[in-house]
Amino acid sequence: MSGETDLIKLYSGRILALAANIPHTTRLAEPQATVKKRAPLCGSTVTVDVALEDGRVSAFGQDVKACALGQAAASVVGANVIGRTRGEIEAARDALRDMLKNDGPTPPAPFDELEVLRPAREFANRHASILLALEATADAINDAETAA
Repeated sequence: MSGETDLIKLYSGRILALAANIPHTTRLAEPQATVKKRAPLCGSTVTVDVALEDGRVSAFGQDVKACALGQAAASVVGANVIGRTRGEIEAARDALRDMLKNDGPTPPAPFDELEVLRPAREFANRHASILLALEATADAINDAETAA
């Protein structure tokens, strides 16, 4: 099977459906923190706004300019981020990185739908885009906690 065929198969119907339905795409009017992350290799960017209450994400907004894989990851993050702590976001980020780089276990619930991105492990040039949403969210939560 050629590399091009493998890449085409990577963009499954589920990944495309997630990419087409990203939640929380309206930026927050008054975020406690905003972080913009860019994947240098492909130019994908994700900007995340967060507000926290009692150490948990209470409001979230994101602007996603990424490939379908980065969009799919942002979709899963957006659907599950409200109510999460920095520790939960960091655990999901670390598990996603391990899944992509080392074929590690699926990220923990509620981020287990990121499993759909497991086939991307064969495409290291796509990893940074896939990780953007969780990296930006973890950094934004950290910034909001530090500023509080």
